[in-house]
Amino acid sequence: MSNWSKRKRLEATVSGETPDRIPVALWRHWPGDDQDAHALAAAHLKWQQDYDWDVLKVGPASSYSVVDWGVEDEWLGHIEGTRHYTNRPIQKAEDWATLQPLDPTKGMLATQLEALRLVKTAVGDSVPVLATIFAPLSQAKHLADNEPMLTHLRHEPELFRNGLETIFESTLRFIESAKKIGIDGIFYAVQHARYPLMSREEYEIWGRPFDHKILNAVQDLWLNMVHLHSTDVMFDLVAAYPVPLLNWHDRETGISLAEGLTQFKGAASGGVDHWTLHQEPPENTLAEAKDAIEQVNGRRLLLGTGCVAMVTTPLRNIRALRESVNQ
Repeated sequence: MSNWSKRKRLEATVSGETPDRIPVALWRHWPGDDQDAHALAAAHLKWQQDYDWDVLKVGPASSYSVVDWGVEDEWLGHIEGTRHYTNRPIQKAEDWATLQPLDPTKGMLATQLEALRLVKTAVGDSVPVLATIFAPLSQAKHLADNEPMLTHLRHEPELFRNGLETIFESTLRFIESAKKIGIDGIFYAVQHARYPLMSREEYEIWGRPFDHKILNAVQDLWLNMVHLHSTDVMFDLVAAYPVPLLNWHDRETGISLAEGLTQFKGAASGGVDHWTLHQEPPENTLAEAKDAIEQVNGRRLLLGTGCVAMVTTPLRNIRALRESVNQ
């Protein structure tokens, strides 16, 4: 039995040393529970108790940061645990200018901070806890839907920039409040650094500057992670971000862990396709995990999936992944 702490294991991993074993973590959405602080905290603490992950990434509803601006949504059973949007407050370009920065001590933001506090209080320093932060462009998408947002960005850039600046300010306020709870890092979800959704030039203008401001604001935290969502991604652009961990769809993008780590200085998070984990026998998950570890020679890897585990993933597959690093 190793006497390494989770922090020591992860610090060795991100610095390129060989840890006592490969760290492992899965995260998922908690639909229904994510509407209540105590229920969301309880779900995460049970998840951690059952599997003893090396990182506990707290997974709120993807709408948590925009509900207090008037977004309405409901849980309809999506296997990723995502919610269906029934009302979006941004209907026309002029609406961006009406947004005001949110108070993180009120509404849904306060609910999420309380969930983070309950989780961190329960695990203390024994488990690193990450708060999920959606990039400003992702929040803008939740407020208006993708097509209207991109139309406003391209045809009413000044109005759109007003809204994006407000979203950024709100995000910083939330992060500062989360820091006071004692989080170990943020899980920063980037969803628009991909073609053909945006051009590279557009992301350089509307995405990257805000990403850098937010990541610069969390440099005092030791375990920040960027999640680069989807396929056809602007990998080289995001690989330059100043974080110790980068999570991407390594099995779906055609950018393997080994290749990604030639461009990214820290450690990779991934190795197993979330669809393999969800719908194939455990042997297939184990084969991908073994291949992932071999690709990186047992270093610079937080083993997991390239995106969230589905809420309907078989427990035998989750157990297989968790136990694979104990061999």
